[in-house]
Amino acid sequence: MNANIGISEKDKKAVAAILNVILADEQILYNKTRNYHWSYEGSNFMEMHKFYEGQYSELEEMIDEIAERIRMIGHFPEGRLKDYLRVTSLQEQDYTTSQEEQLKNLLEDHESIIINMRKVADTIDTVHKDAGSADFVTGLMQHHEKMAWMIRSYLK
Repeated sequence: MNANIGISEKDKKAVAAILNVILADEQILYNKTRNYHWSYEGSNFMEMHKFYEGQYSELEEMIDEIAERIRMIGHFPEGRLKDYLRVTSLQEQDYTTSQEEQLKNLLEDHESIIINMRKVADTIDTVHKDAGSADFVTGLMQHHEKMAWMIRSYLK
């Protein structure tokens, strides 16, 4: 059934495509954070293990909300790994057990996502006339800003 929410089908389709790219980036970041949770080695192992768990748990919630937002506007979220890898803007680095390398990699990804969200929120609102999705993306961006700040706190 068509979602009659005051936005043209063309614009809803465009917004869904933008949200699917965000979903892909979130999934890649989630997997990377989860891997670091499993792979960290160091004297503060338990602290970092719990820190990463908190980070990937927040990302997991955001992923679900993004997929649900795509459904709210009448489209389907992409859910296959090959789809995520096709559209993500993030890179997967080599495996590392170094806290500093892990945190720098995650910080770079969060900052990349923040920059992208800042751009697409405006596009979603002004070009596609979807204030709800623009506001939603702005809220996600604020979560990433907080997560990035927390990561920065561990780096010198």
